[in-house]
Amino acid sequence: MASRTLSFSSLASAFAPFPPRSRLPHPPLRLLGLHLSSGHLLRASTLSTAAAPDADADADIDPYEGVDTVEHLLAPKPTSPGGGRMGRLMKMQRRADADGPVAGRGRWFPYLDAFRGAGGVEVTSQEVVDVLEPYILEPRRDRIRRAVQSRSYSVCLVVEGLTDFGNVSAAFRSADALGVQSVHVISCEDNKRYRDNRHVSMGAEKWLDIELWSSPAECFDALKKRGYRIACTSLGSDSVSVYDMDWSHPTAIVVGNETMGISDVALKLSDMHCSVPMKGMVDSFNVSVAAGILMHHAVYDRVSRLGQNGDLTPEENRILLAEFYLRHRESTSTVIHEYAKRKATNLVAKL
Repeated sequence: MASRTLSFSSLASAFAPFPPRSRLPHPPLRLLGLHLSSGHLLRASTLSTAAAPDADADADIDPYEGVDTVEHLLAPKPTSPGGGRMGRLMKMQRRADADGPVAGRGRWFPYLDAFRGAGGVEVTSQEVVDVLEPYILEPRRDRIRRAVQSRSYSVCLVVEGLTDFGNVSAAFRSADALGVQSVHVISCEDNKRYRDNRHVSMGAEKWLDIELWSSPAECFDALKKRGYRIACTSLGSDSVSVYDMDWSHPTAIVVGNETMGISDVALKLSDMHCSVPMKGMVDSFNVSVAAGILMHHAVYDRVSRLGQNGDLTPEENRILLAEFYLRHRESTSTVIHEYAKRKATNLVAKL
């Protein structure tokens, strides 16, 4: 990194820690289990994908703070230089696709150990963690840490041209529950697919790396540069059973349109075709169910071969933990930007 950085410990004595902001009491509707909404932006989410709410985690959520919904994340937006198509929730600086898999690891990790704060000042993941931990209740911190430890980028999910938005939301929820951090959406021409269904996703989109693509060629080219093989679900004669695949190899699972399935373009550009053996009279699963089964089997196979699904290094774990802390609330980014300003002031004073 070109910019100069200071360790958090060297700055600790330069200024007092920011006092945690007091929380507003839960409104009556929240106590009744109802979600508040304002226009298309629904409020509050939980990290959990379970049906029963977690009281400890829920206690650390401000229902008045807005979070991006699936609808807003997938809303069309112009592509801009430097990763304009990336999901809007991603905070830490990202690696370029051309960098390829992490050296010595053989698989992709998207983040650099840097958050660009106010004035362009870079803040490390350790600084982010140290600064933000006092603002997050301990039960919530523990839950986030457990989720991060189970995350992997070795398997990612690609959904192509889905028209039923409930299926997109359900696929996101399954990805979060199974520790699949990276999700890619290849758009279709039907803008009606962008209908929020928060009750299906359970807020999972807040914790995933969601990337948007305009075509299979654009998406697959980026994924191949990152070291993934592209496995499209198909019932063709050349399809391989998912039970015969080695899921320890970085793999992008592609599921397609509810009616037409995977597009011909995607099938031609993929590295392999795979399918889930069917034992009944019907020849296909619902697309969100198929995505869940594929991801579940991939995780199961990885655990049986490797002993676990989560495969982040200690450094990557810390960086992703910082990323999750930054996503915890809208106000956390403000705290880090203020820290960056003070860090810059301290740096100038030392020169």
